[in-house]
Amino acid sequence: MGLQEEIVPYVNGGGGGGPYNDKEEVEDTVMDVSAALGIGFPLQRKHVIVGYALTSKKIKSFLQPKLEGLARNKGILFVAIDQSRPLSDQGPFDIVLHKLTGKEWRQILEDYRKTHPEVTVLDPPDAIQHLHNRQSMLQCVADMNLSTSYGKVDVPRQLVIKKDASSIPDAVTKAGLTLPLVIFAPVAKPLVADGSAKSHELSLAYDQYSLRKLEPPLVLQEFINHGGVLFKVYIVGEAIKVVRRFSLPDVCKRELANNAGVCRFPRVSCAAASADDADLDPVIAELPPRPLLEKLGKELRRRLGLRLFNLDIIREHGTGDQFYVIDINYFPGYGKVPEYEHIFTDFLLGLAQSKYKKRPYQ
Repeated sequence: MGLQEEIVPYVNGGGGGGPYNDKEEVEDTVMDVSAALGIGFPLQRKHVIVGYALTSKKIKSFLQPKLEGLARNKGILFVAIDQSRPLSDQGPFDIVLHKLTGKEWRQILEDYRKTHPEVTVLDPPDAIQHLHNRQSMLQCVADMNLSTSYGKVDVPRQLVIKKDASSIPDAVTKAGLTLPLVIFAPVAKPLVADGSAKSHELSLAYDQYSLRKLEPPLVLQEFINHGGVLFKVYIVGEAIKVVRRFSLPDVCKRELANNAGVCRFPRVSCAAASADDADLDPVIAELPPRPLLEKLGKELRRRLGLRLFNLDIIREHGTGDQFYVIDINYFPGYGKVPEYEHIFTDFLLGLAQSKYKKRPYQ
């Protein structure tokens, strides 16, 4: 049984069917749940209705039974948004959770935000769009120039190549980039958020000659030795969760001299490659300092205007405090994060409580 089908029988009293057909159904359902939970407080003060518009793959990975069960116990109901009907005719929603793409959908959400300011849309579509382009994605981190007693945060030097592969070697030399170089292609991240393996592919270029064979548009990013481990920093509002993942191995000068061409890598960081329980050098495995991540997360939430994202961070091998952000993703795979159910439900409840304090009911 699909996740959406699991939700609907519960909220419809076992009647089955599709998503809610009108606002009265949602209100009746919430009243039934309120009685079942023994809550006698006003409806709007005690229940959070979260409308979701997600890809089928994201629904499967995110809306897991454990999350749904915990959410119901806390008075949170997830309701599927019917994309074939006007969004304003559905609900009422307290929060809209989404990860779909396309200009039409972005416009629908923007119009909805204007006509329903009482609903929290996670997150503004224009802000999310900023993370779809590798050229501009890391600029906000570079502009921060974050340096504290706990460490420094920067981004690797990179170069955007839009056309003419024959000019790449000269452009690399002029920009002062050193080999090897990580190749991200294309410049724009895949806009279809399907989590496919192709959307996470990258390559490593070892010599100048191989650069002429590349196919623009692409981004060339300096490779930084980092002990073969990266840190995935998941942001959910003010909450931060960090997990280790195996990454590309270090490249020494001898390997650089003996290797040539372009080496392609599939997905280099995934749950199956977890390094949390691996027997690693403590210097390499040590997580970035918590105060540094908190300051970085707070500043990025402000600059990006987002509350749901993750950072891929590496520590330069041989240093204890030099970190680099190499990627930022919106609404990442939270289902891979231990205890994400508690983190996310607490976040949703916090949003609802904050909203109610700002807008008391009569």
